[in-house]
Amino acid sequence: MVSTSQPRIAPGRIKELGPINWVVWQVLSRATGTRDAHLFSTLGRTKGLFRGWLHYSGKLMPGGRLPRHESELVILRVAHLRDCEYETDHHIRLGRRAGVTPEILDRLRTGPSAPGWSPKHRALLAAVDRMVETRDIDDETWAELAAHYDERSLIEIVLLINQYEGLAATITALRIQRDGV
Repeated sequence: MVSTSQPRIAPGRIKELGPINWVVWQVLSRATGTRDAHLFSTLGRTKGLFRGWLHYSGKLMPGGRLPRHESELVILRVAHLRDCEYETDHHIRLGRRAGVTPEILDRLRTGPSAPGWSPKHRALLAAVDRMVETRDIDDETWAELAAHYDERSLIEIVLLINQYEGLAATITALRIQRDGV
């Protein structure tokens, strides 16, 4: 859902973030290719909770077992399904570094039914669609996914989908503005 309303909580600066989160915000903004990553300057207002969330998030992406390309496919599909332009903006930039081309982005918008996916990526995207649409993965979709991933990776995929769906909901509820707005 696209919102043109003002953010419900303004991005913080050093006073609201504190010195540690202020530095973290600066570093993450540069790493994501923007001057002010509003997500981090907003969530950073939660002090230690922000750093705990970053640790968990970082363990999933970029620090997870899934290849970075596959993580970006998951995240970009979630962002598309949730109509979260903020998440899409960031992960188009990050996905490009992981080999997500404009052609792949077009296929992601269509989803797992688009021609050109490998069976593995089709299964991965179908699992994303099921989780976002139903909050579950049906047995047939799970079996297709499990044919390509071990148990540890399957757990990670479910956590990654839910992490980015929850993040999209947070961005939407807080009305976090796209960077540069």
